[in-house]
Amino acid sequence: MSDRRASWIQGELLGTFLLVFFGCGSVATSVALGVNMGLFQVAIVWGLGLTVAIYLTGALSGAHLNPAITLAFVVCQGFPVKRGLGYVVVQFAGAFLAAAVVYALFGGAISAFELEKGLIRGNSGSEASAMIFGEYFPNPGAKPLTEVARQTVPHGTACFAEAFGTALLALAIFGFTSRTNGGAPGPLTPIALGITLTTLICIFAPLTQAGFNPARDLAPRFFSFLVGWKDIPFTANGLGWLTVYVVSPCVGAVLGGLVGSRLRYS
Repeated sequence: MSDRRASWIQGELLGTFLLVFFGCGSVATSVALGVNMGLFQVAIVWGLGLTVAIYLTGALSGAHLNPAITLAFVVCQGFPVKRGLGYVVVQFAGAFLAAAVVYALFGGAISAFELEKGLIRGNSGSEASAMIFGEYFPNPGAKPLTEVARQTVPHGTACFAEAFGTALLALAIFGFTSRTNGGAPGPLTPIALGITLTTLICIFAPLTQAGFNPARDLAPRFFSFLVGWKDIPFTANGLGWLTVYVVSPCVGAVLGGLVGSRLRYS
């Protein structure tokens, strides 16, 4: 294996692991342990996780950390397709490992939470605990989804929210890193992107839990399937696991990348 290939594998694996571990860990702390963490506290941990991950791994791989962002770079900036596919595989691996570590740390607390709330893992209503890993719409808020709650965020709205939120994230990434942007944050770009993600989560999380990242959602979702939630991660929102949390972020990232790559600052 060439040093260059080893470098980007390390970067995307470690970076995605850190992002998902920080983020899902904060959700686990809030849901399973009942720590008094509001929306902003959870959001800022995601943002700080992104900042740390980029500072640590940006020089290794460019810190995509997100298949939708990698796709945007392929479409909008000619990033090599073969390497892009490799990035996506490694991103999913990093997210899966992060979910496993979160479960190793919080598994007992999650079981206690389910017992206290009368939840049977794998049965209807257990999305209240499964939300620690995969995402659901509307945000369950550590409670089983009801039909009344589901009406607040229909499938089409959820798709739009994930696509638009990811488009704004991609726009920020492409704009902040543009060589022609004299007002770009430069060395502070990881902090600027962390703030961007925090802000987006504060707005979109009540609707869809603010995924914006197919690896962040699908890998932990699959992990939850393996450790007892059975088909709940793939049936609680119908095909939403695919359309809302995989397809929509990819579409949004490409659109945001197209706009961001065409901004002319000089």
